[in-house]
Amino acid sequence: MAQQINKDFDGKPLHLICILKGGAMFMCELAKRLTMPVSFDFMSVSSYGGGTVSSGVVRIMKDLDETLEGKHVLIVEDIIDTGRTLAYLIDVLNKRGPKDIHLCTLLDKPERRVKKQVTVDYTCFTIPDEFVVGYGLDYDQRYRNLPYIGVVEFEEDEE
Repeated sequence: MAQQINKDFDGKPLHLICILKGGAMFMCELAKRLTMPVSFDFMSVSSYGGGTVSSGVVRIMKDLDETLEGKHVLIVEDIIDTGRTLAYLIDVLNKRGPKDIHLCTLLDKPERRVKKQVTVDYTCFTIPDEFVVGYGLDYDQRYRNLPYIGVVEFEEDEE
């Protein structure tokens, strides 16, 4: 992925926006492999709360510290499923005057996409509709530190 980004931006400065908390591990690994000048910023947005299913209501918990005016922006996400959060976020960030906005993700669940206008420019892995944890991804703030990505299997309630 980094090789493709390096080729596509051809030495132009790139402003990485890490979507916290899940994207942190992935962004660090990605940034180490980029050859152009990069700057970092961080946002925290939420549509999950403590559950496993998106509430559909997006809240910005931590906004950017830097201006986006005239910058090539790459949003770095851990996982994209419905696209609701990113559709909202891209709309908000576009109003801040970047030169362009691109999206990369470690994991993509395209079969869950509700917001079809969300275009993922760079994807490491496309996965099926399963709940995953590890390598930054969590379940109720747990399991982020796993050095791998695993599927969570929930037991069905017996009646």
